[in-house]
Amino acid sequence: MERLASFSSDPFDKPPCRGCSSYLTEPYVKCAECGPPPFLLCLQCFTRGFEYKKHQSDHTYEIMTSDFPVLDPNWTAQEEMSLLEAVMDCGFGNWQDVANQMCTKSKEECEKHYMKHFINNPLFASTLLNLKQAEEAQHHETAIPFQSADDPPRPTFDSLLSRDMAGYMPARADFVEEFDNYAEWDLRDIDFVEDDSDILHALKIAVVDIYHSRLKERQRRKKIIRDHGLINLRKFQILERRYPKEVQELYEGMRRFARILGPLEHDKFIESHALEFELRREIKRLQEYRAAGITNFCSARTYDHLKKSRDEERLKRTMLSEVLQYIQDSSACQQWLSRQADIDSGLTPTVPVPSTTGRRSAPPLNLTGLPGTEKLNEKEKELCQMVRLVPGAYLEYKAALVNECNKQGGLRLAQARALIKIDVNKTRKIYDFLIREGYITKA
Repeated sequence: MERLASFSSDPFDKPPCRGCSSYLTEPYVKCAECGPPPFLLCLQCFTRGFEYKKHQSDHTYEIMTSDFPVLDPNWTAQEEMSLLEAVMDCGFGNWQDVANQMCTKSKEECEKHYMKHFINNPLFASTLLNLKQAEEAQHHETAIPFQSADDPPRPTFDSLLSRDMAGYMPARADFVEEFDNYAEWDLRDIDFVEDDSDILHALKIAVVDIYHSRLKERQRRKKIIRDHGLINLRKFQILERRYPKEVQELYEGMRRFARILGPLEHDKFIESHALEFELRREIKRLQEYRAAGITNFCSARTYDHLKKSRDEERLKRTMLSEVLQYIQDSSACQQWLSRQADIDSGLTPTVPVPSTTGRRSAPPLNLTGLPGTEKLNEKEKELCQMVRLVPGAYLEYKAALVNECNKQGGLRLAQARALIKIDVNKTRKIYDFLIREGYITKA
C-alpha cells in the first residue's frame, strides 16, 4: 500500500537506510511490524531481503512515496509540499521565484493552483474559521485582564521599581539573585575520579541529587511568579485594589494557596468571593430597607439621602465636641485646626493633637549655626525644627524623594519609607510636607 512520506523532499532530512546507511530517496520501504523508531530500508536492501535483529524479510511493509495526487490530478503530493515550502521561502506573490525553486511547474501554474486550492478553497476557509472560534471559546472567560505574558517594565538597575520586581531582568527572563542563590557552592569542590571508593562515590551522587532538588525548587518558584503575573508588582497591586477592603484581606490570606490552584483557578476563586461579598452587602441593604418599612426603590432613595444627612450632622457634632475640648488651650486649638485643614485637603495631618496622658513632647530643634540652614525657606526651617531634623539630612532626603518621584511619575508613602531609613513618623511628615508644597506628587 502507498503512504505519504512523513519527511520533506530534502533527503538529508530523512533517517538513513538501516541496511546500507545511505540517505533515502522516494520510494522507500517501511516495515509495518517493527518500531518505533520506524525501520526504513532503501529498495536495494529490501530486494536483497535484509534482516536485522527482530526485523525479518517476511514482515509486512509499506511503500513510502509522495507520487500520487491529492488536490489536483496533475499535481503530486510531493509537488504540493514543494509548492508550500517555496511560498514560505520566497513569499506570497513571488511566483517566478516559486516556479524557479520548484523546477517542475511554470509561474502561471503555481499561482493558479495556489489561489484555487489554498486561498479560495471553501473547505480550508471553514476549517480556519472553526479553529479560530474554538480558540476564542477556550479563552472567552478570564478572571482578570492581566496576562502573565505581558511585557514587564524595564527599570534602571537598582531603582525602586527594580527592587519591587525582585531584580527581574526581562531581557534574560531571569533574576539578579536566585532563590537559594548559593546552592552551587556545594558542588564547587566535587570531582569524580576513578579511584573513589564506593561510599565516597555514592556520597557525591547524593550531593548532586540534593543539588538537583534545590534547582527544581528554584524553577518551581520562578514558574509560580511568572504564571501568576507577580513580576510587575505595581500592576498586580493596582488590580488588587479594585476589590473591597474585605475581599483584599481575603486575597492576602489566600495568596499562599495560589501555588496549589493555579493562576486562573485562584483568580476565579477570589472573583467568586468578591461576588459573594457584593451579594451579601446588597442583601443586608435590602434587609435594612425591609426593617425600616420600605417597600419600593423610590422610598429607598429618599431613605439613603436622609441617612447621609444624619451621618453628616453626627460628624459635625463630633467636631464641635472636639473644638469645645481644645478651646481652652490656644496652642492645642491651633494644632487641631491645622489637622482639620490637612484632612479637608486630602492629606495626612502633619501635626498630631497632643495627648492628654501627661507625656511631654521634645522641644523644637535650634537650627542656629547648623550647615545647610541658609538653603531652607521658612516653611522648611519650621519642618526641620518640629521633626528635629538637621538641614543637611533634610536636603539629602528631599533630593532622593524628588529624584525617585521624577523617575516613577509619582511616589507612595511606602516607597518613601523604603528610600529613607529613619523613623516612620518623621518620614510621613516629610512626605506630606513635600506633597503639600508641590515638590512631589502622589502615585
